[in-house]
Amino acid sequence: MGWAIALHGGAGEIPPTLPPERRQPREAALRHCLEIGISALKADQHPLDVRELENNPNFNAGRGSVLTSNGTVEMEACIMDGNTKKCGAVSGLTTVVNAISLARLVMEKTPHIYLGFDGAEAFAREQGVETIETSHFITLENVDRLKQAKEANRVQIYTPPFQKEVKEETDIRGGDSQIGTVGCVAVDCHGNYGYF
Repeated sequence: MGWAIALHGGAGEIPPTLPPERRQPREAALRHCLEIGISALKADQHPLDVRELENNPNFNAGRGSVLTSNGTVEMEACIMDGNTKKCGAVSGLTTVVNAISLARLVMEKTPHIYLGFDGAEAFAREQGVETIETSHFITLENVDRLKQAKEANRVQIYTPPFQKEVKEETDIRGGDSQIGTVGCVAVDCHGNYGYF
């Protein structure tokens, strides 16, 4: 049996009309994440071991997360092991570098499916999960997006910069687009598969 991997940097597309200086970093980031996943699968690592998408500020997970109305970060992640049908989820994280890693620990080391906010942060400290100051996750782009939402008295819905640039041509929803976060599905050569 062979292996397979599919990933995305959020719902939506990177349109060909996007200027190269804006398009190329996003495409390169996706290729980089895909190469890491392929290398892991070729090295016979479990599909749930890959977590690079959260580390790239071009995507709205981990570093680059969409901000709350108070300008803070509350990250979430969920993971599922296709063979065991076990899953784990976390939310309300403010300091955990890779939320997906903590979700995996919830799945593998607790009787729970979900932990949130202070309980999830406490579990991260107990497990020795890497944490960092909240400011690490905040980007200028997301600060600007929040400011614009407040000025327009609108709910902040994630709209990637490339969609803002082509908004007049493509936006038929009367404003912001509802764009999801990153994701990946992988199957290794043993038939183990994971979704996150």
